[in-house]
Amino acid sequence: MTRNPPSARLPGRRIRPLLLVVGAVVLTGVVAGVAAIALALGPQLPTSWLSSKASSKAHTDSSLSSADGVVPDGVTVFDDSFEAVTKLDPRLLHALRRAATAAVSDGVEFYVNSGWRSPKYQNRLLREAVAAHGSEEEAARWVATAATSPHVSGDAVDIGHSDAAEWLSEHGVDHGLCQIYRNEPWHFELRTRAIGHGCPDMYANPTEDPRMRQ
Repeated sequence: MTRNPPSARLPGRRIRPLLLVVGAVVLTGVVAGVAAIALALGPQLPTSWLSSKASSKAHTDSSLSSADGVVPDGVTVFDDSFEAVTKLDPRLLHALRRAATAAVSDGVEFYVNSGWRSPKYQNRLLREAVAAHGSEEEAARWVATAATSPHVSGDAVDIGHSDAAEWLSEHGVDHGLCQIYRNEPWHFELRTRAIGHGCPDMYANPTEDPRMRQ
């Protein structure tokens, strides 16, 4: 029987381990790349992180209820059945309803993802934000303390869906409604001086807002 010389058998034996090493290196690179992208996008979770993810957790938390400002999907600015709406500052609520009435002609409806919140609810959201973002400093870019949050005082509302937020970003100034934070396109507050003068410059995020440093 004729055997292949050693020089003919070595390449096959060496190629397989080499392919395994190359494959492992490529896979490691892909995993690292995906992880880097996830880290880059993490802080941009929004509100939708706040308005959907956090609120959905609150819905299943028996210690929180509509009395704390929790709202199910589908609540509009005209719904008087939920404290999240009725405990908003009356002037803010009036401006919202006036704007929502004007938006109907454009086929847009305003939903309340979050409005007034109890201190208990706000503290719960802050704890969840710290857990999600890994530090109090990073969480502060998205969630204020109960002592400083304009939601707790009834002076802020998170509007959905995206078409309503977009409508308000363009027309809200006519009703004194302004986006306050650049990283929260759903968060609106009443600024009556904006009518005829324009909304004030937005803060990049709540950490730049002097009210958050009280």
